[in-house]
Amino acid sequence: MKAIVYRATGDSSVLELADRGARDPGPGEVRVRIVVSAVNPTDWKSRRGTAPGEALPFPEVVPNQDGAGVVDAVGPGVEGLHIGDRVWVVLAAYQRADGGTAQEFTVLPAEQVFSLPESAGFDLGASLGVPAVTAHRALTIAEDGPRRLHPGALADTVVLVAGGAGAVGHAAIQLAKWAGAVVITTVSGPAKAALATAAGADHVIDYRAGDPAAEIRRIAPQGVDQIVEVAPAQNADLDLAVIRNRGSIAVYANNGGDQVSLDVRKHFSLNVRYQFVLLYTVGMPDVHAAAEDINAAIVDGALPVGETAGLPLHRFVLADTAAAHAAVEEGITGKVLIDVSAG
Repeated sequence: MKAIVYRATGDSSVLELADRGARDPGPGEVRVRIVVSAVNPTDWKSRRGTAPGEALPFPEVVPNQDGAGVVDAVGPGVEGLHIGDRVWVVLAAYQRADGGTAQEFTVLPAEQVFSLPESAGFDLGASLGVPAVTAHRALTIAEDGPRRLHPGALADTVVLVAGGAGAVGHAAIQLAKWAGAVVITTVSGPAKAALATAAGADHVIDYRAGDPAAEIRRIAPQGVDQIVEVAPAQNADLDLAVIRNRGSIAVYANNGGDQVSLDVRKHFSLNVRYQFVLLYTVGMPDVHAAAEDINAAIVDGALPVGETAGLPLHRFVLADTAAAHAAVEEGITGKVLIDVSAG
Protein backbone atom coordinates (compact mmCIF):
# COMPACT_ATOMS: atom_id res chain seq x y z
CA MET A 1 0.00 0.00 0.00
CA LYS A 2 1.01 3.66 -0.41
CA ALA A 3 1.84 5.66 2.70
CA ILE A 4 3.43 8.98 3.59
CA VAL A 5 6.24 8.71 6.13
CA TYR A 6 8.90 10.87 7.74
CA ARG A 7 12.06 9.72 9.49
CA ALA A 8 13.18 12.96 11.14
CA THR A 9 11.59 16.26 12.08
CA GLY A 10 11.73 19.19 9.72
CA ASP A 11 9.77 21.15 7.14
CA SER A 12 7.30 19.48 4.79
CA SER A 13 10.11 18.20 2.56
CA VAL A 14 10.79 15.39 5.09
CA LEU A 15 7.53 13.74 4.01
CA GLU A 16 8.07 10.86 1.59
CA LEU A 17 5.76 8.55 -0.36
CA ALA A 18 6.60 4.93 0.50
CA ASP A 19 5.34 1.40 -0.05
CA ARG A 20 4.41 -0.45 3.12
CA GLY A 21 2.61 -3.65 3.99
CA ALA A 22 -0.89 -3.39 5.46
CA ARG A 23 -0.90 -5.33 8.72
CA ASP A 24 -3.80 -7.30 10.12
CA PRO A 25 -5.66 -5.90 13.14
CA GLY A 26 -4.94 -7.45 16.52
CA PRO A 27 -7.30 -7.86 19.48
CA GLY A 28 -9.44 -4.77 19.95
CA GLU A 29 -8.27 -3.22 16.67
CA VAL A 30 -9.82 -2.49 13.29
CA ARG A 31 -8.26 -1.82 9.91
CA VAL A 32 -9.70 1.14 8.03
CA ARG A 33 -9.29 1.86 4.34
CA ILE A 34 -8.79 5.60 4.37
CA VAL A 35 -10.82 7.50 1.77
CA VAL A 36 -10.05 11.05 2.94
CA SER A 37 -7.31 12.20 5.31
CA ALA A 38 -7.26 15.66 6.91
CA VAL A 39 -4.42 17.94 7.98
CA ASN A 40 -4.55 19.93 11.23
CA PRO A 41 -2.02 22.37 12.70
CA THR A 42 -1.10 19.68 15.24
CA ASP A 43 0.05 17.48 12.34
CA TRP A 44 2.63 19.87 10.96
CA LYS A 45 3.73 20.89 14.46
CA SER A 46 4.40 17.25 15.34
CA ARG A 47 6.26 16.78 12.05
CA ARG A 48 8.37 19.92 12.52
CA GLY A 49 9.23 19.20 16.16
CA THR A 50 11.34 21.65 18.15
CA ALA A 51 14.32 21.54 15.76
CA PRO A 52 15.08 20.13 12.28
CA GLY A 53 16.51 16.63 12.40
CA GLU A 54 15.28 15.95 15.91
CA ALA A 55 15.13 12.24 16.71
CA LEU A 56 11.70 10.60 16.58
CA PRO A 57 10.32 8.02 19.02
CA PHE A 58 9.98 5.60 16.07
CA PRO A 59 12.21 4.88 13.05
CA GLU A 60 9.52 6.41 10.81
CA VAL A 61 6.10 7.96 11.36
CA VAL A 62 2.92 8.15 9.29
CA PRO A 63 1.33 11.59 9.89
CA ASN A 64 -2.21 12.97 10.25
CA GLN A 65 -4.59 12.44 13.16
CA ASP A 66 -7.94 12.64 11.35
CA GLY A 67 -9.61 10.85 8.49
CA ALA A 68 -12.61 8.89 7.27
CA GLY A 69 -13.03 5.66 5.40
CA VAL A 70 -14.39 2.12 5.47
CA VAL A 71 -13.68 -0.70 7.93
CA ASP A 72 -11.65 -3.28 6.03
CA ALA A 73 -10.91 -5.87 8.75
CA VAL A 74 -11.89 -6.41 12.38
CA GLY A 75 -9.72 -7.94 15.08
CA PRO A 76 -10.81 -10.31 17.85
CA GLY A 77 -12.99 -8.85 20.58
CA VAL A 78 -14.25 -5.84 18.63
CA GLU A 79 -17.95 -5.12 19.01
CA GLY A 80 -20.10 -2.56 17.22
CA LEU A 81 -17.89 -2.22 14.13
CA HIS A 82 -18.09 -4.46 11.05
CA ILE A 83 -16.40 -4.84 7.69
CA GLY A 84 -17.92 -2.33 5.30
CA ASP A 85 -18.91 0.23 7.96
CA ARG A 86 -18.27 3.87 7.06
CA VAL A 87 -16.30 5.50 9.87
CA TRP A 88 -14.36 8.52 11.06
CA VAL A 89 -11.27 8.31 13.23
CA VAL A 90 -9.52 10.50 15.79
CA LEU A 91 -5.99 10.71 17.23
CA ALA A 92 -4.80 8.15 14.69
CA ALA A 93 -1.13 9.17 14.87
CA TYR A 94 -0.92 9.82 18.60
CA GLN A 95 1.91 7.79 20.17
CA ARG A 96 1.77 5.44 17.19
CA ALA A 97 4.29 5.02 14.38
CA ASP A 98 1.97 3.61 11.73
CA GLY A 99 -1.47 4.86 12.71
CA GLY A 100 -1.67 8.15 10.83
CA THR A 101 -4.28 8.59 8.12
CA ALA A 102 -1.85 9.64 5.37
CA GLN A 103 -1.90 6.09 4.01
CA GLU A 104 -4.25 3.74 2.23
CA PHE A 105 -4.92 1.52 5.27
CA THR A 106 -4.50 2.17 8.98
CA VAL A 107 -4.93 -0.13 11.97
CA LEU A 108 -6.30 1.55 15.09
CA PRO A 109 -7.82 0.67 18.45
CA ALA A 110 -11.56 0.32 17.96
CA GLU A 111 -12.15 2.96 20.66
CA GLN A 112 -10.76 5.58 18.25
CA VAL A 113 -13.05 4.64 15.37
CA PHE A 114 -16.63 5.93 15.16
CA SER A 115 -19.49 5.14 12.83
CA LEU A 116 -20.18 7.83 10.26
CA PRO A 117 -23.89 8.64 9.94
CA GLU A 118 -25.44 7.76 6.59
CA SER A 119 -26.15 11.41 5.83
CA ALA A 120 -22.47 12.37 6.10
CA GLY A 121 -19.89 12.15 3.33
CA PHE A 122 -16.25 11.27 3.83
CA ASP A 123 -15.22 14.95 3.56
CA LEU A 124 -17.29 15.73 6.63
CA GLY A 125 -16.04 12.63 8.42
CA ALA A 126 -12.42 13.60 7.84
CA SER A 127 -13.13 17.17 8.99
CA LEU A 128 -14.34 16.07 12.46
CA GLY A 129 -11.68 14.57 14.73
CA VAL A 130 -9.42 17.16 16.31
CA PRO A 131 -11.51 20.28 15.51
CA ALA A 132 -14.96 18.95 16.43
CA VAL A 133 -13.93 17.01 19.54
CA THR A 134 -11.87 19.98 20.76
CA ALA A 135 -14.83 22.31 20.19
CA HIS A 136 -17.14 19.95 22.07
CA ARG A 137 -14.77 19.83 25.03
CA ALA A 138 -14.44 23.62 25.05
CA LEU A 139 -18.22 23.97 25.18
CA THR A 140 -18.69 21.51 28.05
CA ILE A 141 -16.24 22.69 30.72
CA ALA A 142 -18.26 25.53 32.26
CA GLU A 143 -19.04 25.27 35.97
CA ASP A 144 -22.65 26.20 35.31
CA GLY A 145 -22.90 24.51 31.93
CA PRO A 146 -23.72 21.08 30.54
CA ARG A 147 -21.31 18.15 30.25
CA ARG A 148 -23.04 16.92 27.09
CA LEU A 149 -24.45 18.76 24.08
CA HIS A 150 -27.88 18.35 22.55
CA PRO A 151 -30.58 20.74 21.32
CA GLY A 152 -31.36 23.07 24.22
CA ALA A 153 -28.26 22.19 26.28
CA LEU A 154 -26.90 25.75 25.87
CA ALA A 155 -30.24 27.58 25.86
CA ASP A 156 -30.00 31.01 27.51
CA THR A 157 -26.20 30.87 27.10
CA VAL A 158 -24.03 33.38 25.27
CA VAL A 159 -20.89 31.86 23.76
CA LEU A 160 -17.99 33.89 22.38
CA VAL A 161 -15.84 32.02 19.84
CA ALA A 162 -12.48 33.64 19.13
CA GLY A 163 -11.38 33.02 15.56
CA GLY A 164 -14.66 31.80 14.12
CA ALA A 165 -13.20 31.18 10.66
CA GLY A 166 -10.79 28.49 11.86
CA ALA A 167 -11.61 24.78 11.91
CA VAL A 168 -12.15 24.59 15.68
CA GLY A 169 -13.97 27.92 15.68
CA HIS A 170 -16.21 26.71 12.85
CA ALA A 171 -17.11 23.54 14.76
CA ALA A 172 -17.64 25.50 17.98
CA ILE A 173 -20.07 27.86 16.25
CA GLN A 174 -22.03 24.98 14.73
CA LEU A 175 -22.16 22.89 17.90
CA ALA A 176 -23.07 25.87 20.09
CA LYS A 177 -25.88 26.90 17.72
CA TRP A 178 -27.17 23.31 17.58
CA ALA A 179 -27.22 23.30 21.38
CA GLY A 180 -29.23 26.53 21.51
CA ALA A 181 -26.65 29.20 22.37
CA VAL A 182 -26.43 32.76 21.14
CA VAL A 183 -23.04 32.80 19.39
CA ILE A 184 -20.75 35.79 19.03
CA THR A 185 -17.49 35.38 17.15
CA THR A 186 -14.47 37.53 16.43
CA VAL A 187 -12.62 37.50 13.10
CA SER A 188 -9.86 39.48 11.40
CA GLY A 189 -11.66 40.86 8.36
CA PRO A 190 -14.63 40.79 5.96
CA ALA A 191 -13.73 37.53 4.19
CA LYS A 192 -13.52 35.61 7.44
CA ALA A 193 -16.65 37.39 8.69
CA ALA A 194 -18.54 35.96 5.72
CA LEU A 195 -17.35 32.45 6.61
CA ALA A 196 -18.32 32.80 10.28
CA THR A 197 -21.74 34.07 9.26
CA ALA A 198 -22.14 31.10 6.92
CA ALA A 199 -21.25 28.80 9.81
CA GLY A 200 -24.23 30.20 11.73
CA ALA A 201 -22.81 32.80 14.13
CA ASP A 202 -25.44 35.27 15.34
CA HIS A 203 -23.02 38.16 15.69
CA VAL A 204 -19.68 38.56 13.90
CA ILE A 205 -17.21 41.20 15.08
CA ASP A 206 -14.06 42.35 13.29
CA TYR A 207 -11.64 42.70 16.20
CA ARG A 208 -9.39 44.96 14.12
CA ALA A 209 -12.12 47.58 13.75
CA GLY A 210 -13.64 49.73 16.48
CA ASP A 211 -13.98 48.52 20.08
CA PRO A 212 -14.75 44.78 20.10
CA ALA A 213 -15.26 44.67 23.88
CA ALA A 214 -17.86 47.45 23.73
CA GLU A 215 -19.62 45.74 20.83
CA ILE A 216 -19.74 42.40 22.67
CA ARG A 217 -21.07 44.13 25.81
CA ARG A 218 -23.74 45.82 23.68
CA ILE A 219 -24.88 42.38 22.51
CA ALA A 220 -24.49 40.74 25.94
CA PRO A 221 -24.84 43.46 28.63
CA GLN A 222 -24.44 40.91 31.47
CA GLY A 223 -21.35 39.44 29.84
CA VAL A 224 -20.76 36.21 27.95
CA ASP A 225 -21.10 32.84 29.67
CA GLN A 226 -18.41 30.90 27.83
CA ILE A 227 -15.42 31.79 25.68
CA VAL A 228 -13.76 29.39 23.24
CA GLU A 229 -10.27 30.88 23.05
CA VAL A 230 -7.58 30.36 20.41
CA ALA A 231 -5.27 33.24 21.34
CA PRO A 232 -5.17 33.71 25.14
CA ALA A 233 -2.10 35.95 25.18
CA GLN A 234 -3.60 38.39 22.72
CA ASN A 235 -7.15 38.25 24.04
CA ALA A 236 -6.73 38.15 27.83
CA ASP A 237 -7.82 41.77 28.31
CA LEU A 238 -10.76 41.41 25.92
CA ASP A 239 -11.89 38.20 27.60
CA LEU A 240 -11.77 39.81 31.04
CA ALA A 241 -13.73 42.81 29.74
CA VAL A 242 -16.62 40.67 28.47
CA ILE A 243 -16.81 37.58 30.71
CA ARG A 244 -19.66 37.44 33.20
CA ASN A 245 -19.45 36.43 36.83
CA ARG A 246 -18.76 32.65 37.04
CA GLY A 247 -18.01 32.59 33.33
CA SER A 248 -15.57 30.12 31.76
CA ILE A 249 -12.74 30.51 29.27
CA ALA A 250 -11.64 27.37 27.41
CA VAL A 251 -8.18 27.73 25.87
CA TYR A 252 -7.32 25.25 23.12
CA ALA A 253 -4.34 26.91 21.37
CA ASN A 254 -1.50 29.37 21.92
CA ASN A 255 -1.83 31.58 18.86
CA GLY A 256 -0.09 34.88 19.55
CA GLY A 257 2.20 33.70 22.33
CA ASP A 258 2.92 31.14 25.02
CA GLN A 259 2.78 33.45 28.06
CA VAL A 260 -0.41 34.98 29.48
CA SER A 261 -0.53 37.80 32.03
CA LEU A 262 -3.70 37.92 34.14
CA ASP A 263 -5.00 40.44 36.64
CA VAL A 264 -5.58 38.13 39.61
CA ARG A 265 -7.83 40.44 41.61
CA LYS A 266 -10.18 41.17 38.72
CA HIS A 267 -10.43 37.52 37.75
CA PHE A 268 -11.12 36.17 41.19
CA SER A 269 -13.65 38.92 41.84
CA LEU A 270 -15.62 37.47 38.92
CA ASN A 271 -14.97 33.82 39.82
CA VAL A 272 -13.66 33.27 36.29
CA ARG A 273 -12.74 29.71 35.36
CA TYR A 274 -9.87 29.09 32.92
CA GLN A 275 -9.82 25.58 31.43
CA PHE A 276 -6.99 24.50 29.15
CA VAL A 277 -7.95 21.91 26.54
CA LEU A 278 -5.58 19.51 24.78
CA LEU A 279 -7.33 16.72 22.95
CA TYR A 280 -4.46 14.25 23.34
CA THR A 281 -4.84 14.13 27.11
CA VAL A 282 -8.52 14.81 27.83
CA GLY A 283 -9.14 11.07 28.17
CA MET A 284 -11.16 8.66 26.05
CA PRO A 285 -14.39 9.00 28.07
CA ASP A 286 -14.60 12.66 27.03
CA VAL A 287 -13.67 11.78 23.44
CA HIS A 288 -16.43 9.16 23.31
CA ALA A 289 -18.99 11.56 24.80
CA ALA A 290 -18.00 14.13 22.19
CA ALA A 291 -18.24 11.60 19.35
CA GLU A 292 -21.76 10.59 20.37
CA ASP A 293 -22.92 14.21 20.49
CA ILE A 294 -21.13 15.07 17.23
CA ASN A 295 -22.85 12.19 15.45
CA ALA A 296 -26.21 13.34 16.82
CA ALA A 297 -25.49 16.83 15.47
CA ILE A 298 -24.59 15.34 12.08
CA VAL A 299 -27.90 13.47 11.96
CA ASP A 300 -29.65 16.79 12.65
CA GLY A 301 -27.76 18.41 9.77
CA ALA A 302 -25.90 20.78 12.08
CA LEU A 303 -22.28 20.22 11.00
CA PRO A 304 -21.97 20.82 7.24
CA VAL A 305 -18.61 21.68 5.68
CA GLY A 306 -17.66 23.50 2.49
CA GLU A 307 -17.48 27.18 1.65
CA THR A 308 -21.24 27.69 1.74
CA ALA A 309 -21.18 26.33 5.32
CA GLY A 310 -18.24 28.52 6.34
CA LEU A 311 -15.38 26.03 5.95
CA PRO A 312 -13.79 26.00 2.47
CA LEU A 313 -12.25 22.66 1.46
CA HIS A 314 -8.84 22.43 -0.20
CA ARG A 315 -8.01 19.11 -1.88
CA PHE A 316 -4.72 17.32 -2.44
CA VAL A 317 -3.77 13.79 -3.49
CA LEU A 318 -1.71 11.49 -1.27
CA ALA A 319 1.49 12.04 -3.23
CA ASP A 320 1.16 15.79 -2.57
CA THR A 321 0.84 15.48 1.22
CA ALA A 322 3.91 17.72 1.63
CA ALA A 323 2.07 20.51 -0.18
CA ALA A 324 -1.01 19.88 1.96
CA HIS A 325 1.06 20.22 5.14
CA ALA A 326 2.71 23.38 3.81
CA ALA A 327 -0.69 24.93 3.06
CA VAL A 328 -1.85 24.44 6.65
CA GLU A 329 1.48 25.63 8.04
CA GLU A 330 1.19 28.79 5.94
CA GLY A 331 -2.23 29.53 7.44
CA ILE A 332 -4.65 28.72 4.65
CA THR A 333 -8.26 29.43 5.64
CA GLY A 334 -10.47 26.37 5.56
CA LYS A 335 -9.93 22.62 5.76
CA VAL A 336 -7.15 20.81 3.94
CA LEU A 337 -8.15 17.32 2.80
CA ILE A 338 -6.15 14.57 1.10
CA ASP A 339 -7.89 12.16 -1.25
CA VAL A 340 -6.38 8.75 -0.45
CA SER A 341 -8.65 6.20 -2.13
CA ALA A 342 -11.99 5.98 -3.91
CA GLY A 343 -15.08 6.14 -1.73
